[in-house]
Amino acid sequence: MRKRGRGIGCSLYGVGYGFNRPDHSGAYVEVADDGTVTVLSGACDLGQGSDTILCQIAAEELGIAYDDVRIISADTAVTPDAQASTASRQTYVSGSAVKRAAADVKENFLKLAIELLKCELIDIIIKDGVVSCKTDASKTLKFSELAWQMHQRGRQFIGFAFYDNTTADVDSVTNQGDAYAHYIYGTQVADVEVDTETGEVTVLRIGAAQDCGKAINPKNVEQQMDGAVVQGMGYGIMEEIILKDGKTLTPSFTKFLIPTSQDAPDIVTYIVEDPDPKGPFGAKGLGEGPIIPTAAAIVNAVYDAIGVRITSLPITPEKILAALSSKE
Repeated sequence: MRKRGRGIGCSLYGVGYGFNRPDHSGAYVEVADDGTVTVLSGACDLGQGSDTILCQIAAEELGIAYDDVRIISADTAVTPDAQASTASRQTYVSGSAVKRAAADVKENFLKLAIELLKCELIDIIIKDGVVSCKTDASKTLKFSELAWQMHQRGRQFIGFAFYDNTTADVDSVTNQGDAYAHYIYGTQVADVEVDTETGEVTVLRIGAAQDCGKAINPKNVEQQMDGAVVQGMGYGIMEEIILKDGKTLTPSFTKFLIPTSQDAPDIVTYIVEDPDPKGPFGAKGLGEGPIIPTAAAIVNAVYDAIGVRITSLPITPEKILAALSSKE
């Protein structure tokens, strides 16, 4: 007999290293004489999209097109340290460094723009690659032309910033305090089908709502949520390290099973934007947060389907059949 159930899982996740552990990043932003921009960051893009995000942040801060920005990343010969791509921290920490580095070089550009346009600083706008004066529409200058002038006049066209996200430690006695710079919150709903004869659990669909602050790149956020759900599903019903007499019996992916695209359920993502004023354009971290609620939602859905609570992961057919047998 096949029975269906629905379950909910919720999570909070602290972004960054927290607990007074060093958490920082540096970045350079250099503007060439043709107005194109190079970002140098030690952040390592493992496929999560940090290169794209950091270029977007630089482009937005400078008021130029994304296509005019390139990045050199994770090259220890030339890039400043950004620490590891862990703790869901690179958008928040390295993104803050890049934004500040872009603001640093932009400040020098604005000083020259004041001279060339004969306009007050408060009235100068850089948008869509054009430098203009709010009080006089006739005063405009292409960003690329301003960049050329910066180089010809020997002005500083490189910006640098160092962002420190290190937090204070919690109280050593009470363990109370702000361990992390911020938290992200997530909720997922899982629909499952349980075969009571074989014990097999099939995840049919997952609805995932995730806070990420301002979504710098919504498609990137959706893709990270999709991947996180599949990873969380693997944690919930498939991935198991079996040890016997000190020997691993699941040493490879032929025995240690992980989900493939064929196992992925229907996934519906909901981006919840709760901006952090300290983050780059309000962004928070994201990566690991959406992994957390999935297994809990599946466990609760299995309980809803068969009325038996599984208390250890992964939920294997053997555990389902044993639980059903003990229930009888």
